[in-house]
Amino acid sequence: MRVIRLALLCGVLDALLAAVEAQPVRLKELITVEGVRENQLVGYGLVVGLNGTGDKRQTVFSAQSLANMLERMGVSVSPSALLVRNTAAVMVTANLPPFAQPGTRIDVTVAAMGDATNLQGGVLLICPLKGGDNEVYAVAQGSVVTGGFVAGRGGSSQTVNHPTAGRIPGGAIVEKRPPSVLGNERLHLQLQRADFTTAARIAQCINQRLGDGARIAKAENGALVSVEIPPLFASRPVEFLAAIEGLTVEADRRERIVVNERTGSIVVGKDVRILPVAILHGALSVEIQTEYAVSQPRALSRGETQVVPKTEVAAKEEKAKSISLKPGATVEDLVRALLSIGSTPRDVIAILQSLRAAGALEADLEVI
Repeated sequence: MRVIRLALLCGVLDALLAAVEAQPVRLKELITVEGVRENQLVGYGLVVGLNGTGDKRQTVFSAQSLANMLERMGVSVSPSALLVRNTAAVMVTANLPPFAQPGTRIDVTVAAMGDATNLQGGVLLICPLKGGDNEVYAVAQGSVVTGGFVAGRGGSSQTVNHPTAGRIPGGAIVEKRPPSVLGNERLHLQLQRADFTTAARIAQCINQRLGDGARIAKAENGALVSVEIPPLFASRPVEFLAAIEGLTVEADRRERIVVNERTGSIVVGKDVRILPVAILHGALSVEIQTEYAVSQPRALSRGETQVVPKTEVAAKEEKAKSISLKPGATVEDLVRALLSIGSTPRDVIAILQSLRAAGALEADLEVI
């Protein structure tokens, strides 16, 4: 089954790569603008309304937080006197998009901090969300939606997914604009994947299409392209950036092989080359079987019944199989040759790692 999946994966990947090579990529998919980014927010809050699945006595900070909240509402209660299992202390996180205006709603994620077992049906009380500068940028509140549940009683239960974490869609309201900056004289375009060839092509494309004979774009390095806003767009930087995002270039990329040893999956490109090499691969398997026999003493004897283990060890070494590749062979040729002699995906992974160590593989090998 895995061999078939590997062959299909190679075929699908080849078709995708051919489609990518045939069509240039928009700059919008390759770059981000310096100063225009998301900001992470975090806050501490309380979830109430749980059906006895909240924090227990061992979680001290949840009782202290509940006592502080009641104190602000005019109710004075000692934290040591509180035993409320319908409340859970949680951490609330969110991503604040660039140029978010006050009043905009964003999604938040809620996760239990203490020993609460289930947040299903809970309601998050008003919780300020702060950024890295300790300023409040949003306030969250609402019903928690969990992607799992816990069912059962009497010592038997069934848990699906993680009921101690959930989301509140649109649960936070932005109160302060994030520090997003869009330059009025010069823009800095950051490549999502650094590459000198792609950076040079981006600068050349911008100069040809929007430069009007001037050299307004310059590749500073493999990850940054600096663009000077021309006088025609001096008061319209947003329109100029929109024009840049609509341009298309042919993005260059390093050849890469991604290997997932846990699932036995291999993702390769069809143009990955292999230097002329001979491959000899074999397998050694050792099988150990242990059987337990019961030894009974004779009748009326003083002996005791004992369990006697019986162990058998067998070693089997398969004959090595060899293949040879012609000059200019690709990884696709290698995989097909290995599959033809009955190699498994894990055999292919081991051979690819050996080829990389021997310097015969012209690609980056990434193991995840």
